[in-house]
Amino acid sequence: MCGICGVWEYSSAAGAKVDAPTLERMRDAMSHRGPDASGIVVLDDGRLGLGHRRLSIIDLSAAGHQPMRGCDHRRIWLSFNGEIYNHAELRARLAARGHRYRSRTDSETILHLYEEHGTEFVSMIEGDFAIALWDGEREQLVLARDPLGVKPLYFCQRNGRLIFASEIKAILVHPEVPTEMNEEALGEYLTFLTVPAPRTLFAGIMKLPAGHMLVCTRDGSLKVERYWDALPPIAPAELSEEEHAAEILRLLRASIRKRMMADVPFGVFLSGGVDSSANVALMAEEMTQPVRTFTVGFRDDDAFNEFAQARRIAQIFATDHHEILVGHEEMTEFLPRLVFHQDEPIADPVCVPLYYVAQLARNAGTVVVQVGEGSDEIFCGYANYRRHLQIHERLWRRAERLPRAVKRAVSAFALPALEAAGGNPLGVEIVRRFGAGDPLFWGGAIVFDERSKARLLGRLGGGAARRTVLAHLTRIAEERPQSDFLARMTYLELKVRLPELLLMRVDKITMATSVEARVPFLDQHLVEHALSVPQHLKIVGENGKWILKRALEKILPADVLWQRKRGFGAPASRWLRDDSGLLDQHVLGSSLRRRRLFDYSFIARLIDEHRRGARDWGFHLWCLLNLSLWYEQWIEPS
Repeated sequence: MCGICGVWEYSSAAGAKVDAPTLERMRDAMSHRGPDASGIVVLDDGRLGLGHRRLSIIDLSAAGHQPMRGCDHRRIWLSFNGEIYNHAELRARLAARGHRYRSRTDSETILHLYEEHGTEFVSMIEGDFAIALWDGEREQLVLARDPLGVKPLYFCQRNGRLIFASEIKAILVHPEVPTEMNEEALGEYLTFLTVPAPRTLFAGIMKLPAGHMLVCTRDGSLKVERYWDALPPIAPAELSEEEHAAEILRLLRASIRKRMMADVPFGVFLSGGVDSSANVALMAEEMTQPVRTFTVGFRDDDAFNEFAQARRIAQIFATDHHEILVGHEEMTEFLPRLVFHQDEPIADPVCVPLYYVAQLARNAGTVVVQVGEGSDEIFCGYANYRRHLQIHERLWRRAERLPRAVKRAVSAFALPALEAAGGNPLGVEIVRRFGAGDPLFWGGAIVFDERSKARLLGRLGGGAARRTVLAHLTRIAEERPQSDFLARMTYLELKVRLPELLLMRVDKITMATSVEARVPFLDQHLVEHALSVPQHLKIVGENGKWILKRALEKILPADVLWQRKRGFGAPASRWLRDDSGLLDQHVLGSSLRRRRLFDYSFIARLIDEHRRGARDWGFHLWCLLNLSLWYEQWIEPS
């Protein structure tokens, strides 16, 4: 895994040239992404610069350094972050057609594939990637992000130039990029804990959505196209439960085997749950040495500790097991670096233990790890999914056919009564959505719902979050009208929460320690098959991930497979309750307050209720703390 960046002064009329020292500073703002080597190249008569920081994983020699040029007679250059897992088979075909390789890297295959097929290359590669290609013959710059969004890629077009990078902080190094807050994206952040693509919380800086390619030509026109989408198949193969289970196991085995491709030590982040345990078990099948496993626990709250489950899996599969214990002290120590490495706030407290377990792996000499993200999204592992499905099946799908006026009247009558009775916040929000004609499901992790967001802002939130949800749900409804409710929920999750929250936190936080995380459950072939599995094979009774667990029955012990799910979490509520000064200083006393965006009397009430234990507002307060710390770091230092 690496860090890439670049500047193209495409407006030749302005006569601008790339400043090499600025490009170097952009590159080195991401030194954590690539501590092993660095490079820049200036092309297009001085108008284009590409930068690269290298984390050496395949072909550790200098032959793998970037930016990298293609065939000698072509003016094509590459700066690449990620891994291409099918590069060996592609390489064989390309070599047979006369392409001469200078290295053993997967990076070089991208160049030769582009030389053969142009921008169609992106549909031929399998992997996790952010790619920048300069084509001096066509005079175009090509940027691409992998299908599921494992790797981030940001860009900014301003005053006749295009600037891009793996991290926003590198773009902000450029003197022509102002550091300004995008207030229009604030409502989405408060809803989703992150800002969905293509926006960011920085004004003028965008992120390329997963499965998209951007082509910028000499005249500065940007063409952003979708090359892959997480839509279920139009006519899925009719397989039995046993056939689906067998195919899932085959694909998962192949995915884990592919993600063991490395010339450096690799391991697994192990929680003891189904997903990480499957990673360990299937990796152990391929190895003659013990699998390296890494687990994090908490000294503040035993309820979040997963040591017992992880140790059992480590014992069963005789792993080389490592553990680390963290708590409130480590959280407060890490917070300033957390804000720096996140770029824009990712309001998930899991970032804290994730950093320390990644650091544990790196200190043990492990450079590549496999993680379990994606399994719950594609196989329906969350109780929240099942809850929304039950509501949809038992009530919503019939009630939504009522006339709009009737729905409004029912909601208007029920909402005050529910709130006065201290009703469940999700129930109150669902009644609001019903009356407003909004979709039932907005995502697997919603922080401030629309009513609480209006109280926080002292006004309506602008509806940006609603528009995001509707845009994705409308697309799947139009493209796959036969899709069931679970398929539509999954599609929304694969467009918003998975790439921009879960995968973004994995990339940013592991790369903060110079560790590459690979995601076997998000292999494109496995995802495409999972999208074809019918709803009744994903959920049986109260059991989610049914078909995945059936696939793993001969791999993992039954009590591991069928144990009650415990998500990877962090005791943020306790941390914020025990630390009396953190919220006062960095939320109530933040420089963000000068913008008068929020009703701080409402925030003070949340803090008071949380401290007294009257209500658990930890999720909401962590969201506001991250936002305030981000603002103090990047926009208006106190």
